[in-house]
Amino acid sequence: MKIGVIADIHGNAPALKAVLNEFDNRQDIEHIYCLGDMIGIGPDTNEVLGILFARNDVSMLTGNHDEAVLALLKGEEYPLSHSHAKKHHQWIADHMHKGFISQLEQLPRIITLSIEGKSILLIHYHIEQAKLNEHISKDPFSKIVEPSLDHLLSLFKENEEDLICFGHHHPLHFFESNETDTIYVNPGSLGCNSKPAAPYSIVDIEKDKIIVSLKEVLYDNTMFLASYELLQVPDRDFLIKVFHGNQLIL
Repeated sequence: MKIGVIADIHGNAPALKAVLNEFDNRQDIEHIYCLGDMIGIGPDTNEVLGILFARNDVSMLTGNHDEAVLALLKGEEYPLSHSHAKKHHQWIADHMHKGFISQLEQLPRIITLSIEGKSILLIHYHIEQAKLNEHISKDPFSKIVEPSLDHLLSLFKENEEDLICFGHHHPLHFFESNETDTIYVNPGSLGCNSKPAAPYSIVDIEKDKIIVSLKEVLYDNTMFLASYELLQVPDRDFLIKVFHGNQLIL
Protein backbone atom coordinates (compact mmCIF):
# COMPACT_ATOMS: atom_id res chain seq x y z
CA MET A 1 0.00 0.00 0.00
CA LYS A 2 1.29 3.42 -0.94
CA ILE A 3 0.45 6.54 1.05
CA GLY A 4 1.36 10.17 0.53
CA VAL A 5 2.77 12.14 3.45
CA ILE A 6 2.88 15.94 3.50
CA ALA A 7 3.56 18.50 6.21
CA ASP A 8 3.58 22.21 6.93
CA ILE A 9 1.61 23.60 4.00
CA HIS A 10 1.49 26.95 5.79
CA GLY A 11 -1.17 28.61 3.67
CA ASN A 12 0.54 28.00 0.33
CA ALA A 13 -2.18 26.91 -2.11
CA PRO A 14 -0.13 26.66 -5.33
CA ALA A 15 2.42 24.41 -3.63
CA LEU A 16 -0.36 22.20 -2.25
CA LYS A 17 -2.08 21.94 -5.62
CA ALA A 18 1.19 21.01 -7.31
CA VAL A 19 1.79 18.14 -4.87
CA LEU A 20 -1.80 16.89 -4.99
CA ASN A 21 -1.57 16.89 -8.77
CA GLU A 22 1.51 14.65 -8.50
CA PHE A 23 -0.39 12.24 -6.26
CA ASP A 24 -3.47 12.23 -8.48
CA ASN A 25 -1.49 11.61 -11.65
CA ARG A 26 0.16 8.52 -10.15
CA GLN A 27 -3.18 6.83 -9.42
CA ASP A 28 -1.52 4.44 -6.95
CA ILE A 29 -1.68 6.55 -3.78
CA GLU A 30 -4.42 5.09 -1.58
CA HIS A 31 -4.47 7.85 1.02
CA ILE A 32 -2.75 11.12 1.89
CA TYR A 33 -1.78 12.17 5.39
CA CYS A 34 -1.10 15.80 6.31
CA LEU A 35 0.98 16.32 9.45
CA GLY A 36 -0.36 19.69 10.55
CA ASP A 37 0.32 23.40 10.14
CA MET A 38 -2.01 23.70 7.20
CA ILE A 39 -2.34 27.42 7.97
CA GLY A 40 -0.21 30.29 9.22
CA ILE A 41 2.63 32.14 7.45
CA GLY A 42 1.13 32.01 3.93
CA PRO A 43 -2.12 33.89 3.22
CA ASP A 44 -4.07 31.18 1.36
CA THR A 45 -5.87 29.93 4.46
CA ASN A 46 -9.33 29.42 3.00
CA GLU A 47 -8.17 27.93 -0.29
CA VAL A 48 -5.86 25.45 1.43
CA LEU A 49 -8.48 24.33 3.95
CA GLY A 50 -11.16 24.18 1.28
CA ILE A 51 -9.03 21.91 -0.90
CA LEU A 52 -8.09 19.58 1.95
CA PHE A 53 -11.51 19.24 3.57
CA ALA A 54 -13.14 18.62 0.18
CA ARG A 55 -11.09 15.47 -0.41
CA ASN A 56 -12.09 12.07 0.94
CA ASP A 57 -8.57 10.71 0.54
CA VAL A 58 -6.88 13.18 2.92
CA SER A 59 -6.55 12.85 6.69
CA MET A 60 -5.15 15.73 8.72
CA LEU A 61 -3.92 16.39 12.22
CA THR A 62 -3.26 19.70 13.93
CA GLY A 63 0.00 21.58 14.31
CA ASN A 64 0.95 24.44 16.59
CA HIS A 65 -0.02 27.15 14.07
CA ASP A 66 -3.45 25.62 13.49
CA GLU A 67 -4.07 25.37 17.22
CA ALA A 68 -2.78 28.87 17.99
CA VAL A 69 -5.10 30.41 15.38
CA LEU A 70 -7.99 28.33 16.74
CA ALA A 71 -7.28 29.63 20.24
CA LEU A 72 -7.69 33.21 19.00
CA LEU A 73 -10.87 32.38 17.12
CA LYS A 74 -12.41 30.74 20.19
CA GLY A 75 -11.31 33.40 22.66
CA GLU A 76 -9.03 30.96 24.46
CA GLU A 77 -5.63 31.54 26.01
CA TYR A 78 -2.94 32.14 23.40
CA PRO A 79 0.52 30.55 23.88
CA LEU A 80 3.01 33.00 25.33
CA SER A 81 5.76 31.23 23.38
CA HIS A 82 4.04 32.35 20.15
CA SER A 83 3.69 36.01 21.15
CA HIS A 84 6.01 37.05 18.31
CA ALA A 85 3.45 35.60 15.86
CA LYS A 86 0.25 36.80 17.54
CA LYS A 87 -0.37 39.77 15.22
CA HIS A 88 0.11 37.54 12.21
CA HIS A 89 -2.07 34.77 13.64
CA GLN A 90 -4.80 37.31 14.40
CA TRP A 91 -4.71 38.38 10.74
CA ILE A 92 -5.04 34.74 9.68
CA ALA A 93 -7.94 34.27 12.12
CA ASP A 94 -9.71 37.43 10.93
CA HIS A 95 -9.57 36.28 7.30
CA MET A 96 -10.46 32.62 7.85
CA HIS A 97 -13.98 31.48 6.96
CA LYS A 98 -15.60 30.69 10.28
CA GLY A 99 -17.09 27.48 8.91
CA PHE A 100 -13.65 25.92 9.15
CA ILE A 101 -13.51 26.34 12.94
CA SER A 102 -15.62 23.27 13.71
CA GLN A 103 -13.75 21.20 11.13
CA LEU A 104 -10.36 22.12 12.56
CA GLU A 105 -11.62 21.44 16.09
CA GLN A 106 -12.43 17.86 15.14
CA LEU A 107 -8.92 17.05 13.90
CA PRO A 108 -6.72 14.88 16.13
CA ARG A 109 -3.17 15.55 17.29
CA ILE A 110 -1.97 12.07 16.43
CA ILE A 111 -2.95 9.34 14.01
CA THR A 112 -1.84 5.74 14.51
CA LEU A 113 -2.08 3.16 11.76
CA SER A 114 -1.41 -0.51 11.21
CA ILE A 115 -0.76 -1.35 7.56
CA GLU A 116 0.49 -4.76 6.42
CA GLY A 117 1.45 -5.48 10.02
CA LYS A 118 3.57 -2.32 10.28
CA SER A 119 2.82 0.20 13.03
CA ILE A 120 2.84 3.88 12.05
CA LEU A 121 2.71 7.08 14.10
CA LEU A 122 1.72 10.35 12.44
CA ILE A 123 2.19 13.51 14.52
CA HIS A 124 3.06 17.16 13.96
CA TYR A 125 5.97 16.86 16.37
CA HIS A 126 6.79 14.90 19.47
CA ILE A 127 4.49 15.38 22.47
CA GLU A 128 5.12 13.71 25.81
CA GLN A 129 2.39 11.22 26.69
CA ALA A 130 1.35 13.28 29.72
CA LYS A 131 0.88 16.37 27.55
CA LEU A 132 -1.15 14.84 24.72
CA ASN A 133 -4.35 16.57 25.82
CA GLU A 134 -2.86 19.85 27.04
CA HIS A 135 -4.06 23.09 25.45
CA ILE A 136 -1.73 24.80 22.98
CA SER A 137 -1.23 27.61 25.51
CA LYS A 138 0.67 25.10 27.68
CA ASP A 139 3.19 24.39 24.89
CA PRO A 140 2.62 20.62 24.62
CA PHE A 141 4.92 20.13 21.63
CA SER A 142 8.50 19.28 22.54
CA LYS A 143 11.33 21.62 21.67
CA ILE A 144 12.80 21.12 18.22
CA VAL A 145 15.96 19.04 18.07
CA GLU A 146 18.50 19.19 15.27
CA PRO A 147 18.09 16.44 12.66
CA SER A 148 20.13 13.41 13.66
CA LEU A 149 19.36 9.79 14.44
CA ASP A 150 20.61 10.12 18.02
CA HIS A 151 18.39 13.15 18.66
CA LEU A 152 15.32 11.43 17.25
CA LEU A 153 15.98 8.21 19.16
CA SER A 154 16.10 10.26 22.34
CA LEU A 155 13.07 12.38 21.45
CA PHE A 156 10.85 9.42 20.55
CA LYS A 157 12.33 7.02 23.11
CA GLU A 158 8.87 6.09 24.41
CA ASN A 159 7.64 5.10 20.94
CA GLU A 160 8.00 1.68 19.37
CA GLU A 161 6.39 2.20 15.97
CA ASP A 162 8.00 0.91 12.79
CA LEU A 163 7.51 4.29 11.09
CA ILE A 164 7.26 7.72 12.70
CA CYS A 165 6.23 10.61 10.43
CA PHE A 166 6.33 14.19 11.68
CA GLY A 167 6.74 17.79 10.54
CA HIS A 168 7.09 21.12 12.41
CA HIS A 169 10.85 21.43 11.77
CA HIS A 170 10.89 22.48 8.12
CA PRO A 171 14.05 20.73 6.83
CA LEU A 172 13.65 17.22 5.45
CA HIS A 173 14.55 14.37 7.84
CA PHE A 174 15.11 10.72 6.96
CA PHE A 175 16.75 8.33 9.39
CA GLU A 176 16.57 4.59 9.99
CA SER A 177 17.67 2.99 13.24
CA ASN A 178 19.39 -0.38 13.19
CA GLU A 179 18.91 -0.43 16.94
CA THR A 180 15.12 -0.15 16.98
CA ASP A 181 14.28 -0.79 13.29
CA THR A 182 12.31 2.45 13.33
CA ILE A 183 12.21 4.77 10.33
CA TYR A 184 11.86 8.51 11.02
CA VAL A 185 10.49 10.69 8.23
CA ASN A 186 9.85 14.41 8.01
CA PRO A 187 9.00 15.15 4.36
CA GLY A 188 9.97 18.81 4.78
CA SER A 189 7.72 21.84 4.70
CA LEU A 190 5.53 21.68 1.61
CA GLY A 191 4.77 25.39 1.68
CA CYS A 192 7.95 27.01 3.02
CA ASN A 193 11.05 26.67 0.91
CA SER A 194 13.90 28.82 -0.34
CA LYS A 195 13.12 27.80 -3.91
CA PRO A 196 9.91 27.26 -5.91
CA ALA A 197 9.68 23.58 -5.01
CA ALA A 198 7.28 21.67 -2.77
CA PRO A 199 8.63 18.57 -1.00
CA TYR A 200 6.56 15.52 -0.14
CA SER A 201 7.02 11.82 0.45
CA ILE A 202 5.53 8.56 -0.74
CA VAL A 203 5.65 5.60 1.61
CA ASP A 204 5.22 2.08 0.25
CA ILE A 205 4.29 -0.26 3.09
CA GLU A 206 4.69 -3.97 2.50
CA LYS A 207 4.67 -6.96 4.84
CA ASP A 208 8.43 -7.25 4.98
CA LYS A 209 9.59 -3.68 4.37
CA ILE A 210 8.82 0.03 4.27
CA ILE A 211 10.14 2.00 1.32
CA VAL A 212 10.25 5.80 1.64
CA SER A 213 10.59 7.98 -1.45
CA LEU A 214 11.44 11.63 -0.85
CA LYS A 215 10.28 13.85 -3.68
CA GLU A 216 9.63 17.46 -4.66
CA VAL A 217 7.74 19.19 -7.43
CA LEU A 218 8.55 22.56 -8.98
CA TYR A 219 5.76 25.11 -9.22
CA ASP A 220 5.27 28.78 -10.07
CA ASN A 221 5.25 30.73 -6.80
CA THR A 222 5.43 34.21 -8.32
CA MET A 223 1.85 35.26 -7.62
CA PHE A 224 1.88 33.56 -4.22
CA LEU A 225 4.90 35.55 -3.05
CA ALA A 226 3.49 38.76 -4.51
CA SER A 227 0.26 38.22 -2.57
CA TYR A 228 2.02 38.92 0.74
CA GLU A 229 2.36 42.56 -0.30
CA LEU A 230 -0.94 42.72 -2.16
CA LEU A 231 -2.85 41.48 0.90
CA GLN A 232 -0.71 43.43 3.36
CA VAL A 233 0.12 40.32 5.37
CA PRO A 234 1.58 41.36 8.76
CA ASP A 235 5.34 40.78 9.08
CA ARG A 236 5.49 39.97 5.37
CA ASP A 237 9.12 41.04 4.86
CA PHE A 238 10.24 38.84 7.74
CA LEU A 239 8.13 35.90 6.57
CA ILE A 240 9.41 36.05 3.00
CA LYS A 241 13.00 36.32 4.20
CA VAL A 242 12.89 33.55 6.79
CA PHE A 243 10.41 31.09 5.28
CA HIS A 244 10.81 31.66 1.54
CA GLY A 245 14.51 32.44 1.25
CA ASN A 246 13.85 36.07 0.28
CA GLN A 247 12.87 34.95 -3.22
CA LEU A 248 10.67 37.96 -3.91
CA ILE A 249 12.52 40.97 -5.25
CA LEU A 250 10.40 44.12 -4.94
